[in-house]
Amino acid sequence: MAMNFEQARQNMVENQVRPWEVLDADVLDTLKTVRREDFVASEHRNVAFADLTLPIGHGEVMMKPVIEGRVLQALALTKADDVLEIGTGTGYLTACMARLANKVTSIDMHADFVDAARQRLAAAGVTNVALETAEAVNGYTPTGVFDAVVVTGAVHSVPEKFVRWLKPGGRMFVVRGDSPAQTAVLLTHEGEGRYREESLLETDLPYLAHAAPVKRFVL
Repeated sequence: MAMNFEQARQNMVENQVRPWEVLDADVLDTLKTVRREDFVASEHRNVAFADLTLPIGHGEVMMKPVIEGRVLQALALTKADDVLEIGTGTGYLTACMARLANKVTSIDMHADFVDAARQRLAAAGVTNVALETAEAVNGYTPTGVFDAVVVTGAVHSVPEKFVRWLKPGGRMFVVRGDSPAQTAVLLTHEGEGRYREESLLETDLPYLAHAAPVKRFVL
């Protein structure tokens, strides 16, 4: 019997995401509306709504739906916000943020990810996204600053340049620390170089290129 994707998407929100204390109505509506099944590989369509990280290639993963829900809720995006996403991946979180924000600029170092995400976003009718192939830690400098920055891969410590990309009042979601016990944090730029930090949850993600801890050799 063919899978009822619409029902599966609703079940994902009600049975997984909402119980994880994601209660923002706009976020829940976005997760119910954006077709997650269209942003995964064809062989993963039937598990698109499972409580799993899905492999997407190059050693990268698609975050669990519950984590994506917490990301969106923590950022509290509005239609006035311009967002930078570091790590486009499949383009799913990109599409969700585009629905909530004014514009999303999304970069990924893997050109095939960017090309596939561009096709998926176009098929979904998403027009307020700019995609670019770039490596964030050493190879990217944006032309402006942003109301929100989302880092979809882990970092051992937050690169100083990342926080400079936030406007005063801007928020950054980033997963930081040592695998397998990393912490997702929200950094808020309070102005004049001051940043407030809030720990959100523990998780474990692959590191961004050039953002992993230095390997230590023990004799």
